[in-house]
Amino acid sequence: MARSDNDSWDLASSVGATATIVAAARARATKAALIDDPFAEPLVRAVGVDFFNRWASSELDPADVDIPDSPWGVQPITDLLTARTRHIDSFFTEASNAGIRQAVILASGLDARGYRLPWPPGTAVFEIDQPAIIDFKAATLAALDAEPTADLRGVRSDLRHDWPAALRQAGFKPERPTAWSAEGLLAFLPPEAQDRLVDEITALSVEGSRLLAEVFRFSPETIQVMENANKKWYEHGLDVELDDLGYPGERSDVAAYLEANGWYTQSTPLEQLLAHNGLPTPSPGSAAASAFAEAYYCTAVLRSKTPAR
Repeated sequence: MARSDNDSWDLASSVGATATIVAAARARATKAALIDDPFAEPLVRAVGVDFFNRWASSELDPADVDIPDSPWGVQPITDLLTARTRHIDSFFTEASNAGIRQAVILASGLDARGYRLPWPPGTAVFEIDQPAIIDFKAATLAALDAEPTADLRGVRSDLRHDWPAALRQAGFKPERPTAWSAEGLLAFLPPEAQDRLVDEITALSVEGSRLLAEVFRFSPETIQVMENANKKWYEHGLDVELDDLGYPGERSDVAAYLEANGWYTQSTPLEQLLAHNGLPTPSPGSAAASAFAEAYYCTAVLRSKTPAR
């Protein structure tokens, strides 16, 4: 079913299931000693989708469920999450080393950085997501006797609505430099909502604040690649509908939009990030290379505020 502006979901349906995919990939990468996220597999198991459970436990054989040379599959997504997790972990570590003591994780899903990163004393970490998702993760980790490594605050809000008010109510201090992350998020917002989100981040930030955003779009090539892979997953037992989750069409380039609003940006193409981490990259001219050619990771530092154009 196609997305709508006020649709809803949980961790086992629609776009919410992508958070469970991310956690399953982190769990698989953890088992391979590529990253260290001991909370990923328990969180996936708590969601209770059998296909994702088998992914998280490495029971799924990519040779059975993946299309060769496709960038959307159990193994390529695990590779992607290995590189992505390392990159964003490093981003927050570098921000902490620079003295930033306030972090905001947008659309936090099953992200467990508030429990597994060594945040400096006095750091407040705000996780923003749907109320049911925030509560589910907190309850699941509490049952594991997991303790946050920062002053962790769940912000129960839909990013399409007035999340800045909810963030302030949770104790966010807009006068302090902040490290923001937008992981696996922007393409799942309508184009105008993406711009509005960046505007709101800018309005809540002071000079020296940092942002890391994952940037990709649902091009016709990307949609076709994902639908082909999803079909094979359905044949192997996945009972969650994963088609039509994004918002295709033209949208602002994130790096250019940030630059126009006072941010200094650096962009790392997805292929470069994979190669830097010693992971497979798409073959030149392949469907994978075409589908994700425009994907990149944007790291930005706010220099000064200028009016949005």
